[in-house]
Amino acid sequence: MTTDPSLPTPPASDQASGILAELEERIATEMQQSGGWLGFDRFMELALYAPGLGYYANGSTKFGTLPGGTRQADGSLQGAGSDFVTAPEMTPLFGYTLAQAVAQAMQATQTFEIWEFGAGTGALANQLLTALKAMGQRVDRYTIVDLSESLKERQRQNLQAHLEVLHWANALPVTLEGVVVGNEVLDAMPVKLVARVKGQWWERGVARENDTWVWADQPTELRPPFEIDGAHDYLTEVHPQAEAFVRTLGDHLSRGAVFLLDYGFPEAEYYHEQRHMGTVMCHRAHQADGNPLEAVGLKDITAHVNFTGIAVAAQEVGLEVLGYTSQAHFLMNCGIVELMQNASLPERVAAQKLILEHEMGEFFKVMGLVKGPLFESIGFARGDRTHRL
Repeated sequence: MTTDPSLPTPPASDQASGILAELEERIATEMQQSGGWLGFDRFMELALYAPGLGYYANGSTKFGTLPGGTRQADGSLQGAGSDFVTAPEMTPLFGYTLAQAVAQAMQATQTFEIWEFGAGTGALANQLLTALKAMGQRVDRYTIVDLSESLKERQRQNLQAHLEVLHWANALPVTLEGVVVGNEVLDAMPVKLVARVKGQWWERGVARENDTWVWADQPTELRPPFEIDGAHDYLTEVHPQAEAFVRTLGDHLSRGAVFLLDYGFPEAEYYHEQRHMGTVMCHRAHQADGNPLEAVGLKDITAHVNFTGIAVAAQEVGLEVLGYTSQAHFLMNCGIVELMQNASLPERVAAQKLILEHEMGEFFKVMGLVKGPLFESIGFARGDRTHRL
């Protein structure tokens, strides 16, 4: 994991510099209490979620189409200071299409509540609720689970038309029923790093030297879930938190379906011998770099998803796999091409990015899960890859 020197680091404001300094002190204090070393998963957790300081908790703008921003006709500022764009921010056709699979799942499971994890600006919630209302689909409640207070406020502002069914939660109830949606949620969950160096496996963590974060390895019994061929040095991730999240979700879900959309691979591809530098990546001002030890708290940190591990974790708690496929296949199965035919040219161009193979179409995957009787989800009617998990 090295920083790409061709990508300039955006200048930090005085406020951002203050956040950076306070977060560094917070991490350094915990590191000192832990003997001078933190596993990368804990470092990543603090960098992203430390209350008031972490990237998703410090109030900075994260989602948008541009790093600069333009004033819209309705007075809103689109893309101001944003770091990355997600599918719902690109085009409402994403949510309108996903709504077809959600509506079918609600009818099949006879549950009429939607749970969305990590709702961002509320764009996907707005699209789903708008489309479902137009379809005449009953929605008793739409619950958003989000840890960021600043994002919750942004969601409230952007979802004024649907406040009668909206609810925000910080934790899951003992039992829940409904259709769960998570778009780009799993990739932001902290991962452990394991490195094979000269034939020996180490857990890669973080230490502090001369006021600088540095990589530091410790011996470990951790291993990737898939045997790595060859003797070359190799770095990868394991995903205990993402898998624990799915287990917790399955434990609480008494009846319903789950749709998880994210970038990742099945196990055999994730741990291929040639993927020797891992998948950890950072995003800031629509630029990507591979060094999570710089500008801590001011940029996103992600890792690709091991969908095989997610499927296994789900099955351990009684969830069954409805299907697994590329985002392109899923959206086309749900009718995005038909929606594009009646859309404006800019919307069609944006929607194409969702399904083109060299854009998001193949890079992103969709997994469907269900608690209760299996049904044939329309999203996986063609191109299902469950057999590859």
